[in-house]
Amino acid sequence: MLDILLGYDPILLLAFIGAGLVLNLTPGVDFVFVSASGIQGGPRIGMAAAVGINLGVAVHVISAAAGLSALLLAYPGAYQVIRLVGVVYLLWLAWLAWQAWTAADDLGTGRAALSLRSAIRRGFLTNVLNPKTALFIFAFIPQFTQPGNGPIWAQTLVLGAIFLINGFAFSLTLGALAGMMSDILRARVRAMSKITAILFGGLAARRIID
Repeated sequence: MLDILLGYDPILLLAFIGAGLVLNLTPGVDFVFVSASGIQGGPRIGMAAAVGINLGVAVHVISAAAGLSALLLAYPGAYQVIRLVGVVYLLWLAWLAWQAWTAADDLGTGRAALSLRSAIRRGFLTNVLNPKTALFIFAFIPQFTQPGNGPIWAQTLVLGAIFLINGFAFSLTLGALAGMMSDILRARVRAMSKITAILFGGLAARRIID
């Protein structure tokens, strides 16, 4: 694997890393979930949500390396199924956030992930059912593979590992910072839950329209 990493054109590798960072910095499902979990549950919950998110990324990377990208290209309907399931899950998350908004002002009674296990589980499902991540892993990574630099599956694992490490560092930081700001935002939990519900619902609507 080290030989494959060293065999990449440095400019191509930097372009790949930059594209991955842009994806992480773009507010989306993963960004919103990690932020909300940190704000409502504290740094540990935010970081646990980040762990779950990146476990989902690992599944996408392994699936791509095993040839799932070829399957989706051969059978476009398979991607539509993944997309539909992702939309349903987004709507469910929006409903949970809406309940938190209408239930109480106290963060402790909200419906966000308030335990480590719940944060990891919901973070995993949020990512593994996210078509945006699947599209990046399945369609984008293969564009950066290089003929003669080892098997495509091995290159996919190497590039996927780079994307995973960078994304893990970013989301851990995001979850921790959101948690440390929770005292400031505690009085505004209803507004945050409302914003989260709107964001998840809006993202689901955007998936349907796209």
